[in-house]
This record gives sequence, structure tokens and C-alpha cells, in this order.
Amino acid sequence: MSETKTPALQFRFDGPEHAPVLIVGPSLGTTWHMWDRQVPELARQWRVLRWDLPGHGGAPAYPAGSVAELAARLLATLDGLGVRRFGYAGCALGGAVGLELALRHPERVASLALIAASPRFGTPDEFRQRGVVVRSNGLEQIARSSPERWFTGGFAAAQPAITEWAVQMVRTTDPGCYIAACEALAGFDVRAELGRIGVPTLVLAGSDDQVTGPAEARTLVAGIPDARLAVVPGASHLVPVEQPAAVTDLLVRHFSSAWPTGPEGLAGPSVSSVSQSVSRPRAMPIAELAPAPDRSVAGHRADLYDTGLKLRREVLGDAYVDRALDEADDFSGDFQELVTRHAWGDVWSRPGLDRRARSCVALGALVAGGHWEEFAAHTRGALRSGLTPDEIREVLLQTAVHCGLPAANRAFAIARTVVREETMPQE
Repeated sequence: MSETKTPALQFRFDGPEHAPVLIVGPSLGTTWHMWDRQVPELARQWRVLRWDLPGHGGAPAYPAGSVAELAARLLATLDGLGVRRFGYAGCALGGAVGLELALRHPERVASLALIAASPRFGTPDEFRQRGVVVRSNGLEQIARSSPERWFTGGFAAAQPAITEWAVQMVRTTDPGCYIAACEALAGFDVRAELGRIGVPTLVLAGSDDQVTGPAEARTLVAGIPDARLAVVPGASHLVPVEQPAAVTDLLVRHFSSAWPTGPEGLAGPSVSSVSQSVSRPRAMPIAELAPAPDRSVAGHRADLYDTGLKLRREVLGDAYVDRALDEADDFSGDFQELVTRHAWGDVWSRPGLDRRARSCVALGALVAGGHWEEFAAHTRGALRSGLTPDEIREVLLQTAVHCGLPAANRAFAIARTVVREETMPQE
């Protein structure tokens, strides 16, 4: 049986050939060019490696559905280059990769900077719903709304060329890889593990960031033992683009003081550097400075429940599942446990059918039984599982043949409402 090789990431080196390696990671929907204004200064002291997310910036479109998988691909790329130990700075999703590396591979990370990052990005439902929007409508609507999330209104109005560049970055991203990255963010939550990060960490946020702003930054600082906070005024989510000088100054200061660059294999391989001359406006920042697996029957039952609860949330959404569990009492609690453990932890988790196929079966069965409340929930679940509105329509046409026209008529009315709600971009 042949081994599956981990796909390498698209990358670029800048800076002196034998300098310590500093890696900078991108935000969802961006390319390595988001770091263009930082590289000239950083590359004076470090061998700067920039990398692209799969399907971003022309990178090969091999979707990665978890932050752990992205981190594994980055490490595989670094192993191929002979880079063992490095400093790491990441923005948003790139910051999540940095957290994953510091937690799972602490021997590789010398120092860490987290920009517009969070131990948990919003709620899983928010990112899964964004994936539904992209799967149904493509990336154009997300692309057009990106500047509103990334930049302050004043910056976007004053810098139309940069605003259009941001739109083009998202527009040219592979939709499947964007959806997978949304799934990666939906499944990311390291809030309970922050105390295990043992490297000096700079946490940097834009004062006006409505996505992952100062509140999320302070959560990171409170949880990481050796962390300090820097809040950059006049900046939103893409802080390195909106306030490049402030971010550059903070990164240089952090990595110069918190990173002992001794002979520990920090130097990069022999790769010709690319130099760029970029003028930078000045802006001053405001800175504030597991147990052994349980093999018992009870342990197996707990595993089924935990697996079922995770899958139930992924398909039906946190709000639906929370409501069902919150409404359970002494009379109905055992039933909710049965549903979670056996329907989701046992049957839905079996390998014989993929999640899309199980959603098709569920929709047909619910129409046949006339279970309309559950049908609405599973229509949302089908969209989250990867079915397109066109595919759901085909399933319902099939039910018209086998379940009767009145049942299919009711199903189409419910499904149309759900599809409209789920595929409209969030404001």
C-alpha cells in the first residue's frame, strides 16, 4: 500500500541566506503579498519565509479542512527545506497555525507573534454558514464584502487601489479551498490549552478590528504565560496592510528581544533572495506591554457520545443542538442521550457512506415521514455537509416520485426558505 505524501505549501524566501528563519503566515482569503510592506525590514535580520494557503495566490488547490492539517503541511514543507527551528508570525488563520505549532510542536517554535488572532474564531456555525454561501454562490459576494471586514472605512476610501487588490485576492481564490479553510476555523478551539504555550509571544490587534479585535487579543494574553499585548490604533483586521510601519516595528522589537538566535539550526537553506524596495508611512503603535485512553465499556460509551455530539453539531449547528439539549429534562434527557450516542455517534459516524450521502438519505426519509421540523434542520445540515441547492432540488424531485406530490410540495416550500436564509451572505 503506497503512502500518501503530505502536499507541500507554496512559499517564498527573502533575506540573508544563513540568517535565522522567520515565518509569516497569511489570513484567510489573502496571499503572501499581505506581508509585502514588512519584508524589506524583516529581511535585514532574518530569512523570511512567506507561505500561501492552499488554493490562494495560485497555490495548488489541495484543500485542508483543519488547522492541524495546515500546520502539518507547513512542517512538511519546512522539513523538505531543512528548517528545524524558527520564529513564527501569523495573521488570523495564519495565527491559528502558529498556535497549533506552539502547542503540538513546541520544539520547533523559538518565538511567536499572533496578529488579529483568537483561540476560537467566532462560532462554528458562522464559518460553516460562510462555506454554504460560497458553495452556493461562489466567492464574488464574499470578495466584495472583504474590505469592510479587513479595513477601516477611512482607509478603504483613501486607498481604492489597495481595496481593489483585496477584492481580487479573494475573487481569485479556489472556492473549494476557501470552504475548507472555513471548516478549519469552525473546528479550531484552543482556549483550554493556552497555558501550555511556552514561548515568548506578542499578541497584536487593530483597535478597530470587529472580527478579532482587542477583546480576543486580551483572551490570548490572559491565557499564554509569557505574552504581551500591542493594540495598533487606526487599524482593522488586516493590520499589517493598514498600519505596516507599526506592525513592522513591533515585530522587529519582539523577535529581536525574545528570540535567542544561537546555533540551534535556525538558519535557512540556500535559496536566492528577492529584495524589494517599499516606502513605508510612519505610524506609532500603542502597546500594552492528556490522560491514557479509557478502554472500558463506559469509556467506549463516552467516546460514542462525544463523537456523536461533535458530528451532530457540525451537521445541524450549535444553535439547534443547544436548544435540544437545553430543553431536555429528567423525562427526556435519556432520549437526547440516545439520539446523540446511537443516531449520531454510531450510525451517522459509520464509514459506509459519506456525510453528503447520509444527508440525501435523511432528507428523503423525513419527507416520507412528514417530519417537517426535522426536515428544515436537516436541509440546513445538508448544505453544511456539502450538498448544493441544485443537489437538494434533485433529492426532492426524487421524493415527488416515491413519496407523492403533496409531500414534495411541502418539502420544496420549506427547503426554498432554508436555502434562501442559508445562502444569503451575512451582513
